[in-house]
Amino acid sequence: MLLKCSNLSFAYGGRTVLEDVNFSLESTDYLAILGENGSGKSTLIKGLLGLKTPEAGQIDYAAGLSAKEIGYLPQQSEIQRDFPATVREIVLSGRLNSLGWRPFYGREDRRKLKEILALLKIEELEKKSFRELSGGQQQRVLLARALLASKRLLLLDEPLAGLDPLVAADFYRILEEVNASGIAVILVTHDVAAIEHRAKKILHLANKQLYFGLAEEYFESALGRAFLGLGEEDGHVTNF
Repeated sequence: MLLKCSNLSFAYGGRTVLEDVNFSLESTDYLAILGENGSGKSTLIKGLLGLKTPEAGQIDYAAGLSAKEIGYLPQQSEIQRDFPATVREIVLSGRLNSLGWRPFYGREDRRKLKEILALLKIEELEKKSFRELSGGQQQRVLLARALLASKRLLLLDEPLAGLDPLVAADFYRILEEVNASGIAVILVTHDVAAIEHRAKKILHLANKQLYFGLAEEYFESALGRAFLGLGEEDGHVTNF
């Protein structure tokens, strides 16, 4: 088990925004977190990263894993797209939390950089300015940064909003390869149809936990069919 959330609740200003969350994550999992806007998805991500303290409950991490060693790719609205740095500098900054007292990046940091750039097929961008890249290229660079920070877990909060469908499809393919390489993935998304046959598990939130379990069982349930918005002519419901 990589992490376990037990009876988690979060509040802002004394008002509970998410409660009774219970789920666990294995090292090979690809978990999609679903729910309407304001359902508590981003709050949960902040909790997993140690940026938001639970009002109740606890988060247990596997031995050797801390919140600082989790790779994180935030929503696009939180990203400064005209940052004046090279791709190399952006990606290597993912190692800052692990440098400790070391003043410089080491040989292992540089080796891992090359490995991740190759995995994402962006080696030729290493010396280019981040601000000059296309939206899809920038998102790959930011994913590379998150991967360099990650030991065993990658969190992504709506990373594809506003991107071209072809770019998004390629990004999903990369995530599958990352997961297959041994890194667990937690993806917050509204793109339910795109992850229907990709995610292994689903966590559905609506200010509380509505579902946690296998993806195939979720999409066969009334809740899952309704969230997909499929009609009754397909034997599905339309509301939940």
